[in-house]
Amino acid sequence: MPALILQLTRVGFLILLCLFVWAAIRVIRADLRTATDVKYVRAPSRRDARRQAKEHRDRPSGLSPMTPTMLVVTAGSLAGTRIRLGDGPILIGRADDSTLVLDDDYASTRHARLTRDGDAFYLEDLGSTNGTYLDRTKIQSPTAVPTGAPIRIGRTVIELRP
Repeated sequence: MPALILQLTRVGFLILLCLFVWAAIRVIRADLRTATDVKYVRAPSRRDARRQAKEHRDRPSGLSPMTPTMLVVTAGSLAGTRIRLGDGPILIGRADDSTLVLDDDYASTRHARLTRDGDAFYLEDLGSTNGTYLDRTKIQSPTAVPTGAPIRIGRTVIELRP
């Protein structure tokens, strides 16, 4: 009888070891898959600059000249990226379905949300690990974002610009 128990214990440990190795391989594959999905951003060309100038001239008349229309990444791996602001919320984080997908180890999967209320924009931290900073101040609740104020998420810095 003890030989049977010893053999069953060995088989049980072997099964646990196989499950551990299988789980480790799944985590490594998931990390490799997200690491290869990095989005590369090219530098803006003269054509892009002309198009942006035209968009600035064609601004809807209901918006004041200081109302932000673009979200610009000023520092980090995506520096130079521009996102046109609309009426819907902008999700920021490492998740693939975010509006601004960050390739930043210090950003959470769903890090922050930027929402519009009339002409004002509000920044909300979505329970991130490292926090969201508006002009060197860690935000705790939805906070109004002035035009040009730096928003820091990990190593990435973004601004709202007209």
